[in-house]
Amino acid sequence: MAERDPQEVLQGESQQVQPTQAEAAAVKGADPRRKKVLLGLAAGILLAGGGWYILHDSGEVSTDNAYVGADSAQVTPLVAAAVAEVPVVNTQYVHKNDMLLRLDDSDARLAVEKAEAAYLKARRQYAQSSATSGSLAAQVGARAADIGQAQAQFMAAQSAVAKSKADLDRREHLAGDGFVSKEELTSFRNAYVAAQSNLRQAQAAIAQAEASRGAAQESYAANQALIAGTSIDTSPDVAAAKAALDQARLDLSRTVIRAPIDGVVTNRQVQVGQRVAAGNPVMTIVPVGAVYVDANFKEGQLSRVRPGQQATLVSDLYGSKTVFHGRVVGFSGGTGSAFALIPAQNATGNWIKVVQRLPVRIALDPKELASHPLRVGLSMDATVVVSGER
Repeated sequence: MAERDPQEVLQGESQQVQPTQAEAAAVKGADPRRKKVLLGLAAGILLAGGGWYILHDSGEVSTDNAYVGADSAQVTPLVAAAVAEVPVVNTQYVHKNDMLLRLDDSDARLAVEKAEAAYLKARRQYAQSSATSGSLAAQVGARAADIGQAQAQFMAAQSAVAKSKADLDRREHLAGDGFVSKEELTSFRNAYVAAQSNLRQAQAAIAQAEASRGAAQESYAANQALIAGTSIDTSPDVAAAKAALDQARLDLSRTVIRAPIDGVVTNRQVQVGQRVAAGNPVMTIVPVGAVYVDANFKEGQLSRVRPGQQATLVSDLYGSKTVFHGRVVGFSGGTGSAFALIPAQNATGNWIKVVQRLPVRIALDPKELASHPLRVGLSMDATVVVSGER
């Protein structure tokens, strides 16, 4: 094997060493870039964690699924009649007891007059019954006197029978000795028969007088049953007539329909000349000064929400510069889907879990509502402060 030149050996080693130094330089130049990448990753992780904290544990929960609501009052007539006057229009603000509707009251006035006549008649009938009781009591006394008179006549008839019997017996005894003629004897016999007839007639008169007294007593008792223990104002017939009169007057007063609360007239559905039925809604009064907000939070947001917590709200109507303040007053008894007309059927094989929302009622500041009125159904962004709640 030929021996290599030392110079060639040195050049070869130099060529082998040069790539190693280039690699070292490349590695040395790569260290700052690696540090930057690692720092970037760390910063990203920190930002992600901070963002998560801001979104999930910032001490507040928010939702844009919130709407203005109010306990509106539906106006419904309580009597059926034709509409005579409608002095209000939609969007008009009315105060409590302002007239909203006037119905034709002709039939109601006639009903009142009829009820008044029936009431007066009932009072007169009670007075008549009271007077009849006095008359019947007098008749009972008169029948008792008739009985006494009949008894006296009976006793007189008995005496007459006894006397005629004695006279007849004496004449019959003397007739056997020829001292009394047959004609005289016949006359005394007829007198005795007449006395017996008078006695039976007196007995019948007593029975008739007693029967008359019994009938008078029954009539008196029956009449007393109608008025006993009552006065002219507490008599059942008078009280019933008075109740009918009060009902007729109430129906007359109901021909004028007034506002039950302060608010704005909405959804007016009645015109002059239209006949309305009792119970059919004709308009709605919305109390714009007492509206509230129902904020529909996701179920996962409610673990720290409590009644009494403060809330801030922004309306799409006024923009973000106008902030409403309120407080949580309570939670709905169920989610919206639970009270839907057709509830979700979750017992199927292809069921998919859907995050539910629960309405949270938020009361608003009346002073802020006075300066910036809201209307039912407007959209709101609601934020509830939950700091310190665990």
